[in-house]
Amino acid sequence: MNLYFFQSTPYDFFAFTFLVILLLVQLRYYLFVFGRVSFCRTTPKLNIPKESWEPVSVIICARNEEQNLAEFLPAILEQDYPDYEVIVVNDCSTDDSDMVLRRLGTQYKHLKVTAIRTDPKFLHGKKLALTVGIKAASNNRLLLTDADCKPESKEWIKQMAENFSDEQTIVLGYGGYIQGKGMLNRFIRFDAFYVALQYLGFAMEKKPYMGVGRNLSYTKELYFNNRGFASHSHIPSGDDDLFIQQVATKRNTVVELRHSAHTRSKACGTYKEWVNQKRRHLTTSPLYKGTVKFRLALEPFSRILFWVLGLYLLLTNFYPLVVGAILVFRLIVVQVILKFAMNRLNERKIFIFSLIYDLFSPLLYALFMLANGLTLNRQKWK
Repeated sequence: MNLYFFQSTPYDFFAFTFLVILLLVQLRYYLFVFGRVSFCRTTPKLNIPKESWEPVSVIICARNEEQNLAEFLPAILEQDYPDYEVIVVNDCSTDDSDMVLRRLGTQYKHLKVTAIRTDPKFLHGKKLALTVGIKAASNNRLLLTDADCKPESKEWIKQMAENFSDEQTIVLGYGGYIQGKGMLNRFIRFDAFYVALQYLGFAMEKKPYMGVGRNLSYTKELYFNNRGFASHSHIPSGDDDLFIQQVATKRNTVVELRHSAHTRSKACGTYKEWVNQKRRHLTTSPLYKGTVKFRLALEPFSRILFWVLGLYLLLTNFYPLVVGAILVFRLIVVQVILKFAMNRLNERKIFIFSLIYDLFSPLLYALFMLANGLTLNRQKWK
Protein backbone atom coordinates (compact mmCIF):
# COMPACT_ATOMS: atom_id res chain seq x y z
CA MET A 1 0.00 0.00 0.00
CA ASN A 2 1.30 3.46 -0.91
CA LEU A 3 3.09 5.19 1.96
CA TYR A 4 1.92 8.60 0.71
CA PHE A 5 -1.68 7.69 1.45
CA PHE A 6 -0.99 7.31 5.21
CA GLN A 7 1.10 10.47 5.38
CA SER A 8 -1.50 12.62 3.67
CA THR A 9 -4.14 14.71 5.41
CA PRO A 10 -7.73 15.40 4.34
CA TYR A 11 -6.54 18.88 3.35
CA ASP A 12 -4.12 17.33 0.86
CA PHE A 13 -6.88 15.34 -0.79
CA PHE A 14 -9.05 18.45 -0.94
CA ALA A 15 -6.16 20.42 -2.46
CA PHE A 16 -5.57 17.68 -5.04
CA THR A 17 -9.26 17.57 -6.01
CA PHE A 18 -9.32 21.34 -6.36
CA LEU A 19 -6.13 21.19 -8.43
CA VAL A 20 -7.85 18.89 -10.93
CA ILE A 21 -10.87 21.23 -11.08
CA LEU A 22 -8.55 24.18 -11.73
CA LEU A 23 -6.84 22.20 -14.49
CA LEU A 24 -10.22 21.68 -16.18
CA VAL A 25 -10.96 25.41 -15.88
CA GLN A 26 -7.62 26.26 -17.45
CA LEU A 27 -8.14 23.78 -20.28
CA ARG A 28 -11.56 25.31 -20.91
CA TYR A 29 -9.93 28.71 -21.53
CA TYR A 30 -6.92 27.56 -23.53
CA LEU A 31 -8.55 24.91 -25.68
CA PHE A 32 -11.96 26.45 -26.31
CA VAL A 33 -11.34 30.23 -26.13
CA PHE A 34 -7.69 31.02 -26.87
CA GLY A 35 -7.41 27.94 -29.05
CA ARG A 36 -9.97 29.40 -31.44
CA VAL A 37 -7.36 31.98 -32.42
CA SER A 38 -4.62 29.35 -32.60
CA PHE A 39 -6.34 26.84 -34.84
CA CYS A 40 -9.00 28.72 -36.77
CA ARG A 41 -8.88 29.00 -40.51
CA THR A 42 -8.24 32.48 -41.82
CA THR A 43 -11.16 34.16 -43.50
CA PRO A 44 -11.12 33.37 -47.24
CA LYS A 45 -11.06 36.22 -49.71
CA LEU A 46 -14.46 36.92 -51.14
CA ASN A 47 -13.16 38.26 -54.47
CA ILE A 48 -15.82 40.94 -54.54
CA PRO A 49 -15.59 43.02 -57.74
CA LYS A 50 -14.11 46.46 -57.13
CA GLU A 51 -17.24 48.15 -58.40
CA SER A 52 -19.17 46.46 -55.58
CA TRP A 53 -16.87 47.56 -52.75
CA GLU A 54 -18.65 50.01 -50.50
CA PRO A 55 -16.82 53.22 -49.50
CA VAL A 56 -14.95 53.37 -46.20
CA SER A 57 -13.98 56.23 -43.91
CA VAL A 58 -10.73 55.74 -41.99
CA ILE A 59 -10.65 57.86 -38.83
CA ILE A 60 -7.47 58.84 -36.99
CA CYS A 61 -7.31 61.07 -33.93
CA ALA A 62 -3.99 62.83 -33.43
CA ARG A 63 -2.62 65.04 -30.69
CA ASN A 64 0.97 66.17 -31.14
CA GLU A 65 1.71 63.32 -33.53
CA GLU A 66 3.82 65.25 -36.05
CA GLN A 67 6.48 62.56 -36.51
CA ASN A 68 4.07 59.64 -36.51
CA LEU A 69 1.80 61.28 -39.07
CA ALA A 70 4.74 61.90 -41.38
CA GLU A 71 5.99 58.33 -40.95
CA PHE A 72 2.80 56.24 -40.94
CA LEU A 73 -0.02 58.20 -42.58
CA PRO A 74 1.23 57.67 -46.18
CA ALA A 75 0.84 53.88 -45.73
CA ILE A 76 -2.85 54.46 -44.96
CA LEU A 77 -3.30 56.95 -47.77
CA GLU A 78 -1.83 54.49 -50.28
CA GLN A 79 -4.17 51.57 -49.61
CA ASP A 80 -5.36 49.39 -52.49
CA TYR A 81 -9.03 50.30 -52.19
CA PRO A 82 -11.06 52.17 -54.80
CA ASP A 83 -13.25 54.40 -52.64
CA TYR A 84 -12.14 55.59 -49.23
CA GLU A 85 -11.35 58.73 -47.32
CA VAL A 86 -8.95 59.29 -44.44
CA ILE A 87 -10.15 61.71 -41.78
CA VAL A 88 -7.53 63.01 -39.37
CA VAL A 89 -8.82 64.89 -36.34
CA ASN A 90 -6.00 67.22 -35.31
CA ASP A 91 -6.93 67.54 -31.65
CA CYS A 92 -5.37 70.59 -30.01
CA SER A 93 -1.89 69.82 -31.29
CA THR A 94 0.84 72.29 -30.37
CA ASP A 95 3.53 70.82 -32.64
CA ASP A 96 3.76 71.02 -36.43
CA SER A 97 1.08 68.41 -37.12
CA ASP A 98 -0.92 70.92 -39.14
CA MET A 99 2.02 71.54 -41.48
CA VAL A 100 2.51 67.80 -42.03
CA LEU A 101 -1.19 67.36 -42.77
CA ARG A 102 -1.25 70.30 -45.20
CA ARG A 103 1.72 68.85 -47.06
CA LEU A 104 0.12 65.41 -47.28
CA GLY A 105 -3.17 67.00 -48.29
CA THR A 106 -1.57 68.37 -51.45
CA GLN A 107 -0.44 64.83 -52.39
CA TYR A 108 -3.53 62.85 -51.40
CA LYS A 109 -6.91 64.28 -52.30
CA HIS A 110 -8.80 61.73 -50.18
CA LEU A 111 -7.21 63.10 -46.99
CA LYS A 112 -9.63 65.20 -44.96
CA VAL A 113 -8.51 67.14 -41.90
CA THR A 114 -10.64 68.58 -39.15
CA ALA A 115 -9.26 70.37 -36.10
CA ILE A 116 -10.28 70.92 -32.51
CA ARG A 117 -8.90 74.12 -31.02
CA THR A 118 -7.60 74.42 -27.47
CA ASP A 119 -10.08 75.81 -24.98
CA PRO A 120 -8.64 76.25 -21.45
CA LYS A 121 -12.18 76.23 -20.02
CA PHE A 122 -13.07 72.89 -21.58
CA LEU A 123 -10.99 69.76 -21.14
CA HIS A 124 -11.84 66.73 -23.23
CA GLY A 125 -10.59 63.26 -24.02
CA LYS A 126 -10.21 61.18 -27.13
CA LYS A 127 -13.91 60.37 -27.30
CA LEU A 128 -14.75 63.92 -28.38
CA ALA A 129 -12.14 63.77 -31.14
CA LEU A 130 -13.53 60.44 -32.33
CA THR A 131 -17.06 61.80 -32.32
CA VAL A 132 -15.93 64.78 -34.41
CA GLY A 133 -14.26 62.42 -36.87
CA ILE A 134 -17.29 60.13 -37.10
CA LYS A 135 -19.60 63.08 -37.73
CA ALA A 136 -17.27 64.29 -40.47
CA ALA A 137 -17.24 60.86 -42.15
CA SER A 138 -19.01 60.68 -45.50
CA ASN A 139 -19.39 56.89 -45.41
CA ASN A 140 -21.28 54.43 -43.25
CA ARG A 141 -18.42 51.98 -42.83
CA LEU A 142 -15.83 53.30 -40.39
CA LEU A 143 -12.31 51.97 -39.82
CA LEU A 144 -10.44 53.27 -36.78
CA THR A 145 -6.74 53.32 -36.06
CA ASP A 146 -4.19 55.53 -34.29
CA ALA A 147 -1.67 58.03 -35.58
CA ASP A 148 1.23 55.86 -34.44
CA CYS A 149 -0.09 52.81 -36.31
CA LYS A 150 0.73 51.43 -39.70
CA PRO A 151 -1.14 48.71 -41.63
CA GLU A 152 0.75 45.53 -42.45
CA SER A 153 -0.21 45.70 -46.12
CA LYS A 154 -1.98 47.75 -48.77
CA GLU A 155 -4.98 45.39 -48.44
CA TRP A 156 -5.75 46.37 -44.85
CA ILE A 157 -8.90 48.36 -45.69
CA LYS A 158 -10.12 45.76 -48.18
CA GLN A 159 -9.72 42.82 -45.84
CA MET A 160 -11.34 44.56 -42.91
CA ALA A 161 -14.19 45.93 -45.02
CA GLU A 162 -15.10 42.69 -46.79
CA ASN A 163 -16.24 41.21 -43.46
CA PHE A 164 -19.25 43.54 -43.38
CA SER A 165 -22.71 42.30 -44.24
CA ASP A 166 -26.26 43.36 -43.52
CA GLU A 167 -26.00 41.60 -40.15
CA GLN A 168 -22.30 41.94 -39.32
CA THR A 169 -21.60 45.58 -38.42
CA ILE A 170 -18.53 45.23 -36.17
CA VAL A 171 -15.12 43.92 -37.28
CA LEU A 172 -12.44 43.25 -34.67
CA GLY A 173 -8.89 43.29 -36.02
CA TYR A 174 -5.52 42.61 -34.47
CA GLY A 175 -3.37 45.56 -33.50
CA GLY A 176 0.10 44.51 -32.41
CA TYR A 177 3.26 46.45 -31.72
CA ILE A 178 6.28 47.00 -33.95
CA GLN A 179 9.12 44.63 -33.15
CA GLY A 180 12.01 46.46 -31.56
CA LYS A 181 15.06 45.84 -29.43
CA GLY A 182 15.16 45.08 -25.75
CA MET A 183 13.23 43.03 -23.22
CA LEU A 184 10.65 45.74 -22.60
CA ASN A 185 9.57 45.72 -26.24
CA ARG A 186 9.15 41.94 -26.18
CA PHE A 187 7.20 42.02 -22.95
CA ILE A 188 4.87 44.74 -24.22
CA ARG A 189 4.28 42.78 -27.41
CA PHE A 190 3.55 39.61 -25.44
CA ASP A 191 1.12 41.45 -23.18
CA ALA A 192 -0.74 42.90 -26.18
CA PHE A 193 -0.75 39.46 -27.80
CA TYR A 194 -2.24 37.86 -24.69
CA VAL A 195 -4.93 40.55 -24.37
CA ALA A 196 -5.79 39.88 -28.03
CA LEU A 197 -6.15 36.16 -27.31
CA GLN A 198 -8.82 37.10 -24.79
CA TYR A 199 -10.95 39.55 -26.74
CA LEU A 200 -10.57 37.80 -30.09
CA GLY A 201 -11.11 34.34 -28.59
CA PHE A 202 -14.25 35.34 -26.73
CA ALA A 203 -15.57 37.15 -29.80
CA MET A 204 -15.05 33.97 -31.84
CA GLU A 205 -16.95 32.13 -29.10
CA LYS A 206 -19.80 34.60 -29.72
CA LYS A 207 -19.13 36.51 -26.50
CA PRO A 208 -17.59 39.80 -27.72
CA TYR A 209 -16.73 42.39 -25.10
CA MET A 210 -14.06 44.71 -26.53
CA GLY A 211 -11.84 45.69 -29.41
CA VAL A 212 -8.74 47.86 -29.71
CA GLY A 213 -8.77 51.29 -31.28
CA ARG A 214 -5.62 50.45 -33.23
CA ASN A 215 -7.64 48.23 -35.58
CA LEU A 216 -11.40 48.39 -35.19
CA SER A 217 -14.27 48.81 -37.62
CA TYR A 218 -17.99 49.43 -37.26
CA THR A 219 -20.73 51.36 -38.98
CA LYS A 220 -21.66 54.97 -38.48
CA GLU A 221 -25.27 53.88 -38.21
CA LEU A 222 -24.45 51.56 -35.30
CA TYR A 223 -22.62 54.38 -33.54
CA PHE A 224 -25.46 56.89 -33.73
CA ASN A 225 -28.24 54.38 -33.11
CA ASN A 226 -26.58 53.66 -29.76
CA ARG A 227 -25.89 57.32 -28.91
CA GLY A 228 -22.15 56.90 -29.34
CA PHE A 229 -20.14 57.28 -26.16
CA ALA A 230 -22.90 59.08 -24.25
CA SER A 231 -23.31 56.40 -21.56
CA HIS A 232 -19.63 56.59 -20.57
CA SER A 233 -18.57 60.03 -21.79
CA HIS A 234 -17.34 60.90 -18.28
CA ILE A 235 -14.74 58.10 -18.44
CA PRO A 236 -11.45 59.10 -20.17
CA SER A 237 -10.94 55.65 -21.71
CA GLY A 238 -13.45 53.19 -23.13
CA ASP A 239 -13.88 54.34 -26.72
CA ASP A 240 -13.09 50.79 -27.81
CA ASP A 241 -13.86 48.41 -24.95
CA LEU A 242 -16.85 50.07 -23.27
CA PHE A 243 -18.44 51.01 -26.58
CA ILE A 244 -17.98 47.57 -28.13
CA GLN A 245 -19.30 45.93 -24.98
CA GLN A 246 -22.34 48.16 -25.27
CA VAL A 247 -23.18 47.42 -28.91
CA ALA A 248 -21.61 44.05 -29.77
CA THR A 249 -23.71 40.89 -30.01
CA LYS A 250 -22.96 37.33 -31.03
CA ARG A 251 -24.51 38.02 -34.44
CA ASN A 252 -23.17 41.44 -35.41
CA THR A 253 -19.48 40.89 -34.58
CA VAL A 254 -16.83 39.19 -36.70
CA VAL A 255 -13.07 38.70 -36.25
CA GLU A 256 -10.45 39.31 -38.96
CA LEU A 257 -7.12 37.49 -38.40
CA ARG A 258 -5.25 37.59 -41.72
CA HIS A 259 -1.72 38.93 -41.38
CA SER A 260 -2.26 41.53 -44.08
CA ALA A 261 -5.18 42.97 -42.09
CA HIS A 262 -3.09 43.60 -38.96
CA THR A 263 -1.80 46.95 -37.80
CA ARG A 264 1.39 47.69 -35.89
CA SER A 265 2.06 50.62 -33.60
CA LYS A 266 4.97 51.95 -31.60
CA ALA A 267 5.47 50.44 -28.16
CA CYS A 268 6.26 52.49 -25.08
CA GLY A 269 9.93 53.24 -24.68
CA THR A 270 10.18 53.04 -20.88
CA TYR A 271 8.70 50.88 -18.14
CA LYS A 272 7.11 53.95 -16.55
CA GLU A 273 5.28 54.83 -19.78
CA TRP A 274 4.01 51.27 -20.13
CA VAL A 275 2.83 51.07 -16.51
CA ASN A 276 0.95 54.37 -16.89
CA GLN A 277 -0.59 53.13 -20.15
CA LYS A 278 -1.74 49.86 -18.58
CA ARG A 279 -3.20 51.65 -15.59
CA ARG A 280 -5.17 53.97 -17.88
CA HIS A 281 -6.52 51.01 -19.83
CA LEU A 282 -7.55 49.24 -16.63
CA THR A 283 -9.62 52.20 -15.41
CA THR A 284 -12.52 50.97 -17.54
CA SER A 285 -12.57 47.37 -16.28
CA PRO A 286 -14.68 48.12 -13.16
CA LEU A 287 -17.44 49.26 -15.55
CA TYR A 288 -17.55 45.96 -17.44
CA LYS A 289 -20.61 43.78 -17.19
CA GLY A 290 -20.56 41.32 -14.32
CA THR A 291 -20.38 38.28 -16.60
CA VAL A 292 -17.46 39.79 -18.51
CA LYS A 293 -15.56 40.62 -15.32
CA PHE A 294 -16.14 37.08 -14.05
CA ARG A 295 -14.85 35.47 -17.27
CA LEU A 296 -11.79 37.71 -17.38
CA ALA A 297 -10.97 37.28 -13.68
CA LEU A 298 -11.53 33.53 -13.49
CA GLU A 299 -8.68 32.61 -15.83
CA PRO A 300 -5.81 34.41 -14.03
CA PHE A 301 -7.28 33.58 -10.61
CA SER A 302 -7.53 29.89 -11.45
CA ARG A 303 -4.06 30.02 -12.99
CA ILE A 304 -2.28 31.42 -9.95
CA LEU A 305 -4.23 29.15 -7.60
CA PHE A 306 -3.35 26.16 -9.79
CA TRP A 307 0.36 26.86 -9.40
CA VAL A 308 0.07 27.54 -5.67
CA LEU A 309 -1.75 24.28 -5.00
CA GLY A 310 0.55 22.35 -7.32
CA LEU A 311 3.66 23.59 -5.57
CA TYR A 312 2.08 22.98 -2.16
CA LEU A 313 1.30 19.36 -3.05
CA LEU A 314 4.82 18.83 -4.36
CA LEU A 315 6.31 20.25 -1.17
CA THR A 316 4.10 17.98 0.97
CA ASN A 317 5.14 15.01 -1.18
CA PHE A 318 1.54 14.15 -2.07
CA TYR A 319 1.71 11.77 -5.04
CA PRO A 320 4.53 13.88 -6.56
CA LEU A 321 4.59 11.96 -9.85
CA VAL A 322 0.87 12.51 -10.40
CA VAL A 323 0.95 16.16 -9.36
CA GLY A 324 4.08 16.77 -11.42
CA ALA A 325 2.46 15.16 -14.45
CA ILE A 326 -0.59 17.44 -14.08
CA LEU A 327 1.61 20.54 -13.90
CA VAL A 328 3.67 19.48 -16.92
CA PHE A 329 0.57 18.52 -18.92
CA ARG A 330 -1.02 21.91 -18.37
CA LEU A 331 2.28 23.63 -19.21
CA ILE A 332 2.64 21.73 -22.50
CA VAL A 333 -0.95 22.45 -23.56
CA VAL A 334 -0.52 26.15 -22.82
CA GLN A 335 2.78 26.41 -24.68
CA VAL A 336 1.38 24.67 -27.76
CA ILE A 337 -1.70 26.92 -27.82
CA LEU A 338 0.41 30.05 -27.41
CA LYS A 339 2.92 29.04 -30.07
CA PHE A 340 0.22 28.38 -32.66
CA ALA A 341 -1.50 31.66 -31.72
CA MET A 342 1.77 33.55 -32.16
CA ASN A 343 2.08 32.11 -35.64
CA ARG A 344 -1.54 33.05 -36.38
CA LEU A 345 -0.99 36.65 -35.24
CA ASN A 346 2.47 36.87 -36.81
CA GLU A 347 4.27 37.54 -33.54
CA ARG A 348 7.96 36.69 -33.39
CA LYS A 349 10.57 36.36 -30.64
CA ILE A 350 8.19 36.64 -27.67
CA PHE A 351 7.74 32.97 -26.83
CA ILE A 352 10.42 33.27 -24.15
CA PHE A 353 7.99 35.33 -22.04
CA SER A 354 5.22 32.75 -22.02
CA LEU A 355 6.24 31.02 -18.77
CA ILE A 356 7.22 34.25 -17.02
CA TYR A 357 3.92 35.86 -18.00
CA ASP A 358 2.01 32.76 -17.00
CA LEU A 359 3.33 32.93 -13.46
CA PHE A 360 3.54 36.63 -12.73
CA SER A 361 0.99 38.52 -14.86
CA PRO A 362 -1.96 37.91 -12.45
CA LEU A 363 0.06 39.47 -9.63
CA LEU A 364 1.16 42.35 -11.86
CA TYR A 365 -2.38 43.15 -12.94
CA ALA A 366 -3.58 42.89 -9.35
CA LEU A 367 -1.00 45.51 -8.37
CA PHE A 368 -2.17 47.78 -11.20
CA MET A 369 -5.79 47.47 -10.10
CA LEU A 370 -4.83 48.14 -6.48
CA ALA A 371 -2.84 51.21 -7.48
CA ASN A 372 -5.79 52.50 -9.51
CA GLY A 373 -8.06 52.01 -6.54
CA LEU A 374 -5.76 53.94 -4.20
CA THR A 375 -5.06 56.92 -6.43
CA LEU A 376 -7.11 59.38 -8.42
CA ASN A 377 -6.30 59.14 -12.13
CA ARG A 378 -5.94 62.32 -14.11
CA GLN A 379 -7.83 62.42 -17.34
CA LYS A 380 -5.63 61.41 -20.27
CA TRP A 381 -6.37 61.88 -23.94
CA LYS A 382 -5.02 58.52 -25.03
